[in-house]
Amino acid sequence: MKEAVILAAGYGRGLEPITHTRHKVLVPLLGSTLLEHHISSLAGVGVEKLVVVVNYLKEQVAAEALRLARKYGINVELVDQDEPLGTGHALLKAADRLTGDEFLLLYGDVYVGRDDLGRLINESQGGPAIAAYRVNDPERYGVLLTEGGMLRRIVEKPANPPSNLINAGVYVLTRDVLRYVERLEPSPRGELELTDAINEYARKAGIKVVEASYWVDVGRPWSLLKLSKHLLSHVTKPVIKGVVEEGVRIKGGVIIEEGAEVRSGTYIVGPAYVGREATIGPNAYLRPYAVVLKGAHIGFNVEVKESIVMERTHIAHQAYVGDSIVCEESNLGAGTILANLRFDDANVRYVVKGRLEDTGRRKFGAVIGARVKTGVNVSTVPGVKIGACSWINPGLTIYRDVPPCTHVVREGVFKQVRCGCVVDLSVWRRGQTLS
Repeated sequence: MKEAVILAAGYGRGLEPITHTRHKVLVPLLGSTLLEHHISSLAGVGVEKLVVVVNYLKEQVAAEALRLARKYGINVELVDQDEPLGTGHALLKAADRLTGDEFLLLYGDVYVGRDDLGRLINESQGGPAIAAYRVNDPERYGVLLTEGGMLRRIVEKPANPPSNLINAGVYVLTRDVLRYVERLEPSPRGELELTDAINEYARKAGIKVVEASYWVDVGRPWSLLKLSKHLLSHVTKPVIKGVVEEGVRIKGGVIIEEGAEVRSGTYIVGPAYVGREATIGPNAYLRPYAVVLKGAHIGFNVEVKESIVMERTHIAHQAYVGDSIVCEESNLGAGTILANLRFDDANVRYVVKGRLEDTGRRKFGAVIGARVKTGVNVSTVPGVKIGACSWINPGLTIYRDVPPCTHVVREGVFKQVRCGCVVDLSVWRRGQTLS
């Protein structure tokens, strides 16, 4: 397999507020990103040329893709989709850059391991194939109808799924599929859907179904926590490259990267990850599955449990971060509490595209966007999100979502912040039409 395409044009509204400032393919996987995982895996299975279809935050994605191309010795070409008109339209944009008869196609916001990519290629035997995975909530995905290990049809988000085997968003395709993509008509949501072309292709040619051993749709914040936990579960022994002062207790598999500093009195229970140039403590407590990224500061008497704290964020003292995500360059004031357990002990729900979704988690905290500032003694209830570049006045409890670039003056009183930040509010406002 010499060529591949990654579809990385969409906004990723289900990941808000993370995607206010960061493209969904650049979400962190410990000290790496989802895009780096894709490119390293593709290089590892013999891909020599990669076409990346971009649009939202295209400069951000392009810069990282070109850096990774040099790192992994793979030829990367970038194509601007111009308008988010669907996965079929995105493939058509990439088609002119493909020179061979066979190529691998990967949705940018899914995680699949290198071994599964290799097995998909090997079992395709030069013909088309689709990766599949079994999930507990198939109604959220395209469900595969199969017969004798071959694809009959993809049924999109059925109310009563006929099985729990879903489309994993990874394909081996031949150029023949482009004939069907070129004939696509817009779907009810106004997009050219690749799955419609795949269904037509399946009627004309045999598409083999290959089940993946592990797969995650990184389309929700709690999915990112799930994936982070999976990656950390393979860390069984301490890897200490940074500075650890006397009086620090480290238990289990903990990675402390070069340039990081862990100060006296800190207790870290692995598996956990501390990125380059991060500082922890004194007297901090990192519980299992805590991830602290490059340049972040976890200060005195701060507890972090099963959360991701992104680059250059400061959580200086007397705070609790439970089952939460705090994006880059945020500052949580003293006594900030990101609560993770509902008072009624029910599963936490989270608003996605205007509707409440069950996270499937009994414990899930807040998702804090980039460059957010909270005053002292701010609390958030489980399942809220605070948009990028927002400010929360001291002493408040946040019961409902806060839009980006918003100053919460007191309960229920929001004012727009003139912050000159990187959030594209026009994209955020029309986000309901993006995916």
